[in-house]
Order: sequence, then C-alpha cells, then structure tokens
Amino acid sequence: MELPGSPECRVFSIQSHVVRGYVGNKAASFPLQVLGFEVDTVNSVQFSNHTGYNHWKGQVLNAEELQELYEGLKLNGVTRYDYVLTGYNRDASFLARVVDIIQELKRQNPHLVYVCDPVLGDKWNGEGSMYVPEELLPVYRDLVVPVANIITPNQFEAELLTGLKIRTKMEAVQVMDKLHSLGPDTVVITSSELPASRGADYLVTLGSQRKVDAQGRIHTQRISLELPRVEAVFVGTGDLFAAMLLAWTHHHPNDFKLACEKTVSAMHHILQRTIRSAKALAGPGVKPTYAQLEIRMVQSRKDIESPELVVTGADL
Repeated sequence: MELPGSPECRVFSIQSHVVRGYVGNKAASFPLQVLGFEVDTVNSVQFSNHTGYNHWKGQVLNAEELQELYEGLKLNGVTRYDYVLTGYNRDASFLARVVDIIQELKRQNPHLVYVCDPVLGDKWNGEGSMYVPEELLPVYRDLVVPVANIITPNQFEAELLTGLKIRTKMEAVQVMDKLHSLGPDTVVITSSELPASRGADYLVTLGSQRKVDAQGRIHTQRISLELPRVEAVFVGTGDLFAAMLLAWTHHHPNDFKLACEKTVSAMHHILQRTIRSAKALAGPGVKPTYAQLEIRMVQSRKDIESPELVVTGADL
C-alpha cells in the first residue's frame, strides 16, 4: 500500500495475545501488516486461547512489566510511532500506565494518532453487562478517551461513557457529539440496536468525524452503514475492526465514508467466510464451537487488502 521510498508507518499495539486463535494483537497485527504497517506489539496477557473456551491458561502483564518493556525501547531510541492501538484490558493501574506512555509518545510525535477500542461490555438480548471491573469506566472516561483520536465503542460502551441512551438516530448523534467533546475527532459505534432501513437482518454501524478547517471552523460528517447480521458469537471482531479502521482512515485521510465502507465490507467478507467454514466443520444442525468459530484470518488476506465494497454509507 506504500509508495516506494515512502517512510514506514509504525503502530504500537498494546493488546492481549493468544497462542491459538485470533483476538487482541493476533487479530490486529496481520491485517495491519497486510495493509502496509510495521506493528510493534506488547502483549497485555498471554493466554493459550481466548476465555470463551472451556479451559484457558496463561500469564498477565502488570503495569511495571509494561513500563520495563517501554524503557527498553526508549534506551534504544526506537519509540517514534505514528499510531497507538489498544483494546481489552482489566487492570486500572495498567490502563493508567498506558495513558502515561501515550502522552509521552505524543510529546515526541505531536501527529501521533491513538486508536482506542474502549472495551467495557456489551448487550445480550437487550440487557447490557460489563465484562471488566466497574472501576475501569471512570479511567476510560476521564483518562483514556480524552487522549484518544479515534474510538470504536459498541452502543453499550458509548452509552456508558456518556451516560446517555441511544434509542433513535438523533440520540445517537447526541452521544457521538458528547464523545467528541471528551476528546476524539473520530467516533465509530461499531454495532447498535437501531432499526436498519433494510430490515431486522441488518446491523447498523454509526460514524462521526470532526475536522477543523483553516479558518478554525468545525465540520462534522456523520454516516450510518448497514451490514447483514451473522447469527454467531465471534471473538476478536472488535480488535479486527479497530485495526482495519486505523488502516483505512490512514490510507483515506480525506474520505471518512470510504474508510468506513472498506472496514465494514472487509468485516462482512471475513465473517461470512468464517461462519461458512465453521458450519462445514460442525456438520449439519450442529452449533459450531468456539474453536470452529475462530476468525479465518489468513484465508481472508485478499479481502483485507482489497475489500469488495458491499456496504454503502449514508449520511446521518
């Protein structure tokens, strides 16, 4: 994706790692590399597999160990980054240390873009629940989101961060505007419960981007995208989404709508391939296991690199 001789673009990704499967850094690194980025990863946890399986083993990195890794990079003078990417985390002190590191990296490179997936929880059958400790909510709201440039919450997370509910598109705009007021220029609500114009079989993604022109005037572009629902529980899709949004907003800095269309279209192709494969492995009438539902990442390389657009964004 890069022109010959153009400077490399480097991402510092602080996320979880699994030996088997695709979540966290395993879900983010491959698509970013395919799309032309150098990726330096810190593994906030190292597990055998994601925690949806019946069994999992592994280790958790603490704030001091994160700092030690970062100090090693600093000693060698290799801490100039274009992007920082973060996802799931359960520890408030670790998250606060991440913020300290990002602020230091931004002082070194004022153009650094921080992409944050504020993983807090989700809605199941209309009921929202947090799957991180509640003490992380104020850390995200008061420390993390204010230093982020791009955030990718789901509807439940956007509601938690703002204290507002989304029941209509107007309320969705109000929530995204409030998230902008906290700091980020770009907000994408990856999944919402708003009714899709194409019917109940479609899921609505919402995006809002603010830009300041040369005269200091703020211009806000708001879009909605509808993609077919896939009736399965995947793990790692949020990590994959955030990584591809990072890549496509970089490659299309002046076309937010196209960046979102490419991200959502690629997600559609990858998930369709994954569910087809999982069903084939499970056999007729058998519900696929988590192992069978692991994202078909390598098989989707061409869809990641050059996604056929199947989703068109509409103005919100």
